[in-house]
Amino acid sequence: MIPTVVWGTGNVGRAAVRAVEAHPELSLAAVLVHSPAKVGRDAGELAGLERKLGVSATDDVEAVLAARPRAVVYAASGDLRPDEALADIVRAVRAGAVVVTPALYALYDQRSAPPEFRDPVLAAVADGGGSLFVSGVDPGWGNDVLPLLVSGLGSTVDAIRCQEIFDYSTYDQEDAVRHLIGMGHPMEYEPMMLASSVPTMVWGGQLRLMARALGVELDEIRETLDRRALDATVRTRTMGEFAAGTQGAVRFEVQGIVGGEPRIVIEHVTRIHPSCAPDWPTPPDGGDGAHRVIVEGRPRIEVTVEATDEGENRSAGGNATAVGRLVNAVDWLVDAEPGLYDALDVPLRPAAGRLGRK
Repeated sequence: MIPTVVWGTGNVGRAAVRAVEAHPELSLAAVLVHSPAKVGRDAGELAGLERKLGVSATDDVEAVLAARPRAVVYAASGDLRPDEALADIVRAVRAGAVVVTPALYALYDQRSAPPEFRDPVLAAVADGGGSLFVSGVDPGWGNDVLPLLVSGLGSTVDAIRCQEIFDYSTYDQEDAVRHLIGMGHPMEYEPMMLASSVPTMVWGGQLRLMARALGVELDEIRETLDRRALDATVRTRTMGEFAAGTQGAVRFEVQGIVGGEPRIVIEHVTRIHPSCAPDWPTPPDGGDGAHRVIVEGRPRIEVTVEATDEGENRSAGGNATAVGRLVNAVDWLVDAEPGLYDALDVPLRPAAGRLGRK
């Protein structure tokens, strides 16, 4: 068994605890938390399981890493604290752990990562013998292994479009939804995630990674942006009220240009209520979220993934798939050489030994 630490018990961390507990090759060694209110609570309770796991949450990072865990699932957010997240991850890699995380967008395509992100990780790998693999859902498998797999089913490929289409009204992360994305703010507010060049910083690595796998060179990366205001005030279960006239929907594209044309495109359509921008793309079943890949070519191929978790919640389902990609890579990484890995290095494998297991 591979002793594995889960660092963080928020939206991603809850799913990570469940995934580690369910994996036949992993054992939950420790759970690290930031909130004093969570210290001492059982990991099963924090993860929303109906049973205790016999592992009490702790905030003692030094003691946990001193025990030399073989793996760490770093589930703390890096959106608003990338420097702190990088420092935590480097610390765990230097302690000899295989680390998997969705927290650092710059390292999704590690070959194109800025030196200030890549160099500290490589130094920690050399010093401690650990490894790092960064992935998620979008950015993550929704714009790397899935579209690349689907592209291989065609005879000709003219363009690849990866879409995330989500109603965020059930998303339990208010700071990100309101302040990073701008939902509920006046239309003159400039949200950080939508500022010029930021979408490229987040998703550009995915375009480069797909281009590398497809054997093409990108001429450049372009961005498009459209925003819509709410016609009426709406109220959400998890985040309260969003006023009429404030931002209610966002649509943007990050386009990989090949031969002067957008050939690899990552598109996001995000709403706080389905009544906003009804003319924009929606999930095929009319639900509150989906990831879709469209390969234009011969044949034309369209694949839609709808995942649910935590009470049929599709935002939670998306988080759980991101966690599954990471946690299920741990045993492969343990057997591999120490290093810095990306999605083209780490295979997506069947759930061997888990069929029918609780």
